[in-house]
Amino acid sequence: MIPKTFKEVIDLGDGREISIETGKLAKQAHGSVVVQSGKCMLLCTVVSNYKQSDVDFLPLTVDYREKFAAAGRYPGGFFKREARPSDGEVLTMRLVDRVLRPLFPKDYHSETQVMIQLMSHDDEVMPDAMAGLAASAAIQLSDFPFECAISEARVGRVNGEFVINPTRAQLEESDIDMMIGASADSVMMVEGEMEEISEEEMTEAIKFAHEAIKVQCAAQVRLAEAFGKKEVREYEGEREDEDLAKKIHDMAYDKVYAIAKAGSAKHERSNAFSEIKEEIKASFSEEEQEDYGDLLSKYYYKAEKAAIRDLTLNEGSRLDGRKTDEIRPIWCEVDYLPSTHGSAIFTRGETQALATVTLGTSRDANQLDMPSFEGEERFYLHYNFPPFSTGEARPIRGTSRREVGHGNLAQRALKGMVPDECPYTVRVVSEVLESNGSSSMATVCSGTMALMDAGVQLKKPVSGIAMGLISDADSGKYAVLSDILGDEDHLGDMDFKVTGTADGITACQMDIKVKGLSYEILVNALKQARDGRLHILEKLTETIATPADDVKPHAPKMITRRIPNEFIGALIGPGGKVIQELQKETGCTIVINEDPVTEEGIVEILGTDQNGIDQVLAKIDSIMFKPEVGSIYEVKVIKMLDFGAVVEYVEAPGNEVLLHVSELAWERTENVSDVVNMGDVFDVKYFGLDKRTRKEKVSRKAILPKPEGYVDRPPRDNNRGRDNRGRDNRGRDNRRDNGRDNRRTEAKKE
Repeated sequence: MIPKTFKEVIDLGDGREISIETGKLAKQAHGSVVVQSGKCMLLCTVVSNYKQSDVDFLPLTVDYREKFAAAGRYPGGFFKREARPSDGEVLTMRLVDRVLRPLFPKDYHSETQVMIQLMSHDDEVMPDAMAGLAASAAIQLSDFPFECAISEARVGRVNGEFVINPTRAQLEESDIDMMIGASADSVMMVEGEMEEISEEEMTEAIKFAHEAIKVQCAAQVRLAEAFGKKEVREYEGEREDEDLAKKIHDMAYDKVYAIAKAGSAKHERSNAFSEIKEEIKASFSEEEQEDYGDLLSKYYYKAEKAAIRDLTLNEGSRLDGRKTDEIRPIWCEVDYLPSTHGSAIFTRGETQALATVTLGTSRDANQLDMPSFEGEERFYLHYNFPPFSTGEARPIRGTSRREVGHGNLAQRALKGMVPDECPYTVRVVSEVLESNGSSSMATVCSGTMALMDAGVQLKKPVSGIAMGLISDADSGKYAVLSDILGDEDHLGDMDFKVTGTADGITACQMDIKVKGLSYEILVNALKQARDGRLHILEKLTETIATPADDVKPHAPKMITRRIPNEFIGALIGPGGKVIQELQKETGCTIVINEDPVTEEGIVEILGTDQNGIDQVLAKIDSIMFKPEVGSIYEVKVIKMLDFGAVVEYVEAPGNEVLLHVSELAWERTENVSDVVNMGDVFDVKYFGLDKRTRKEKVSRKAILPKPEGYVDRPPRDNNRGRDNRGRDNRGRDNRRDNGRDNRRTEAKKE
């Protein structure tokens, strides 16, 4: 029996469509959809347990995977099975999670899983732009308590025109690559990279994407209505006690307000807040504490949050005593690590990042192997966030999704400032040593200085800042916070990170926690972020104003040479013998790539010893050396023979040619050593290929003056030059041959 299906189609313009279909696949899931554009198909399923988990948060898992079969490919590596998610898949998971999570009720704690799979790939469609749409559409068909439909869309700008969900080819030409997540009413998430655009341009791009998202949300609602929207499930929410909440608020509010207003350091402040909490708990009997359970802590934190927010809105003061637009003290240092190719420390308040730079060849590029994209990165950044940076001890279980996301943001911030002509593969690693507010932005700042310290010729230095927002819808008050603390990140209504040069924004990441944030507030926040960013940039350039003129003495120098493809084989040698010996002799790393466009070989020479690099360059010149007919070259005798001398071109060592004894001098030469000896250096003239011997011919005598009275020998004639005794001009007797020929002639006549 063919199942009944339900389908909605969204028009993207330019003949492109997105369809959402349900009813055919994965019907045992609580909600499932297939989202398709072109040949690209995503299957999304959602399931949520009916029993609440014994935790005080939403155990939501968003999983996005790209199947290699979707692109007709095998997984790379030894095991032919998809394994751990790639960084690209993790980044897509984070994009979807950040929009979905706030829309579940705060007291909904059931284990919930969203699984999105790329089942069919289309080179012209980027699947990550449809993942948020697929997740929300599947949830709309379920009975989950979920606030409203959302969607995500990528926006680019090609030739000044905004484009929704651009193709990868269009994205190559775009100066904006932003992903926006929103409901029909509110923008909730922004992330992307730009080519130094203004705050107003960024806002216009967000507005453009939001209009497209409204259409996608409406399509989900229509699909759910056609399918038959399920009744929202009932669940056992958290216990509430309004009287207890008011009592704890009254007990905690003024004390928290006073400590927050004092502007103390992180640990001092944290200890003071803990003491207030313990005092409040101690005011209840053991029986009451056992009865109320987690409500005491819950309502205390609610009162603490209210006090801190009110302090900022009412007095413009913050937890550490700063004003809303004030940046914490900054100090920086470059060239801190003696053995790295580049290093820098950036410290802002209680946040510190140490960045290192390593320079390599194209062989060190980061290989990207996904069903939706194959390629490599010649510039990449890795971010590490160890537990000691926040004074914690916890197990380390591989790279977290957070580390992948923060590292990607910093990489996008910096990569546009690395010039295309940079010959190196560049790896930046950020070690977060202290964290109390935006270590990812500290990574951008330390990365900028480390790159300049390493001699990478950045177009412009880049800085970054983390911003926050506290607003009150009832009073209309709001405060934009520059350089937020970790605590302010949790209690605010918006946190966003902006990076850029003095001329514009290069990357951003934004999470908006309140509905209906006005674009006016957004623009004001971005402008305040620009002021803070420029202040930080000034501190960076005070430490290191311009990139170092050259790499460090112990860092490898990179020289790139292009050679015609016909010489690649000679440079590699049989079985790689020539290039391996050359690397061993010079201590250099030599990498050869072919440029299919110019049909040339690109030779990368990486070494710390300039003499070794020069030796490799000389070898390349030698291999490519082609003497010109009629030109004069300096040669050196490298071998003595009875019939001449083997000479080597001085300007192209390794290129040898025979100098025949007859070309040594105008006079008759009996012994080669009478004219030249081993190691002698002199000039010869090049005549090209000799017609008789078909070998290259050079002559020493051709550039010497003829001796006085010298007479040229008559030319040889092997056919008619016989003397009266039947000998030719080489002294060979031909009479016997002539008699034999005469007898053959007579026999033919008979």
